[in-house]
Amino acid sequence: MFLRNLITTSTEDYSEQINRLKNEIENADAIVIGAGAGMSTSAGFTYDGERFEKHFADFRQKYGITDMYSGGFYPYNSLEEYWAWWSRHIYVNRYDIAAGKPYTDLLKIVNDTDYFVLTTNVDHQFQLAGFEKKRLFYTQGDYGLWQCSKACHDKTYDNEETVRQMVSEQKNLKIPSELIPKCPICGAPMTMNLRCDNSFVQDEGWYAAASRYEDFIRRHKRLHILFLELGVGANTPVIIKYPFWNMTTANPKAVYACVNAGEAYVPKEIRDRSICINGDIGQILEKI
Repeated sequence: MFLRNLITTSTEDYSEQINRLKNEIENADAIVIGAGAGMSTSAGFTYDGERFEKHFADFRQKYGITDMYSGGFYPYNSLEEYWAWWSRHIYVNRYDIAAGKPYTDLLKIVNDTDYFVLTTNVDHQFQLAGFEKKRLFYTQGDYGLWQCSKACHDKTYDNEETVRQMVSEQKNLKIPSELIPKCPICGAPMTMNLRCDNSFVQDEGWYAAASRYEDFIRRHKRLHILFLELGVGANTPVIIKYPFWNMTTANPKAVYACVNAGEAYVPKEIRDRSICINGDIGQILEKI
């Protein structure tokens, strides 16, 4: 219904849009934050360029890998190599890292409001910044969790201790064979708890978070609710973007806001109740 009627322009200038967004944040009955990869990119947590070279130059030299995203899909010859990559990837993006400023700024902005966060990010940044865990729904997994590669049971496992050991003991881009994680139920190799195929495990915590999110939406569906979308691209629009559009359409009191560098657009059907800001998320949050 929406895709043929998208608009990217506004009759308001940049400052007016920011003021409108600030006013909505202050006056909304509730705020639903939908955060995508652009949020972490704004925080400086890029997957290529200088940051990639700093941590993965040896992988680039041996395998020709040019960014962290593609490195996760490289066909390594052994599990020792696979986990050398992934342990370092997890460590750099999950454990050896502080909360990015856009995340801490966002918390200051919404901390005194009734909010909930829906995110496709898997880097734990919201919890590092201090957001309440009960107000978070990580739909696509978490770098800090492993699961059975065969998904033989619906449970995930914390990986921090083993990841740190893998990083400290890897040599020649391999980890010791005895550190390869195995499923405690079927013995198959473990894998990342990241949604990339039908084997993704939705554990008890995932369903609990989904239930809290659904309850939040149900309790506020007729109120003045702000759907605040931050850095959501076109890779998985069915998780955040399309539902936000639909819920804004269904609720005449709702307002939709999109903040994204280069990808801020809105359907014409909800133009009058939308705020589109094309710019860096971190800079905009600072202004608010």
